[in-house]
Amino acid sequence: MSLPEKEKHDTPGPASGARAQGASAYLVDADAARAVAVCALGAHGVDEEACALVADALVDTSARGIGTHGLRLLPGYLDDLARRIANPAPRIAVVRESGPSALLDADAALGVVAGTAGAREAVRRAARFGVGAVVVRNSNHFAAASIHSRVMSRAGMAGWAMTSASSRVAPFHGRDPLLGTNPVSVAAGAGDHEFVLDMATSQVCLGTVRERGRRGRPLDPGWATDGRGHATLDPDRAAALSPLGPGHKGQGLGMVVALMTAGLADAPLDWELDHIEQAGPGGGRRVAHFLLCLDPAYFGGRDAFDGRLRDLVDTTRAAQPADGSAVLSPGDPERRSERAAARSGITLDVETTRALERLARRHGLPAPTLRPLPHHTP
Repeated sequence: MSLPEKEKHDTPGPASGARAQGASAYLVDADAARAVAVCALGAHGVDEEACALVADALVDTSARGIGTHGLRLLPGYLDDLARRIANPAPRIAVVRESGPSALLDADAALGVVAGTAGAREAVRRAARFGVGAVVVRNSNHFAAASIHSRVMSRAGMAGWAMTSASSRVAPFHGRDPLLGTNPVSVAAGAGDHEFVLDMATSQVCLGTVRERGRRGRPLDPGWATDGRGHATLDPDRAAALSPLGPGHKGQGLGMVVALMTAGLADAPLDWELDHIEQAGPGGGRRVAHFLLCLDPAYFGGRDAFDGRLRDLVDTTRAAQPADGSAVLSPGDPERRSERAAARSGITLDVETTRALERLARRHGLPAPTLRPLPHHTP
């Protein structure tokens, strides 16, 4: 039994920009891609502010080189809206609150909208109390966790973001999927000293396994197991993802995320959530998020925190390399990708570029100009 294949969300046939022989990816203008996303979301009843929020989040994530959680997600989100799994006009409300803490009900909103609402609420409470802890229930997939942690860091805070997710990961020594990929992101600082950790608690996300399968490439050792719980390098035989290694630590971290999201929200645990391919129409997936915001001004002081952060990042980068590769700080690869995208365009896989072309034609927009990257390796 293999991991469920992502359903085909209105995937078009070959389009004009995707005909270059041997091209495995394309450079696409970010503004053109954003315009397509905004228009497509708006056609499903999403209001102007939320359209911009979601489009910016997906485009920016692709620009940062996180292809599995950027514009590749747009067709799936549109399908959720069409089937009323995601509510295009949610009424996100505070259910319970006390000083620095709050529980929000997302009313089946798109996860990007719900997670951002939670992060903004956490910032408001941290500005008043020094700490803001917000749990969001009744939400959907919220894209890259760093979207939400960076909402808090851009406000001058330190932000944590976590989300529950449907079961894809077998526990250590286990055979069947039990936990979600359950990501954690921590962000603080700005500019060249911005610290952004964004990681799954599995060895790899499901999107990467599927991309390897589409390209006919084997998995890396330790990424996944087959239906009998044995390690496999074959994407088509992958039945469960493996927890971040060493496996007992990854399993523990995944359980922490489940506890801080579903546990605090009184929401379904990972194995009780519907997979994207299996969710029925007319109701949200009941995903839960946890947002924690800390204002350094209430602790050692904001200037002191910024100084320590700069020292931490600079000292890490200056560490002597062991094998000739530069030592990096969390967020450095994404920042490099972002700068390259600003010069040349964002890098998208063939399937995503075709989906954008199809959406552009449907909504009467010019198809984004594509430039092939024949040797791109995700």
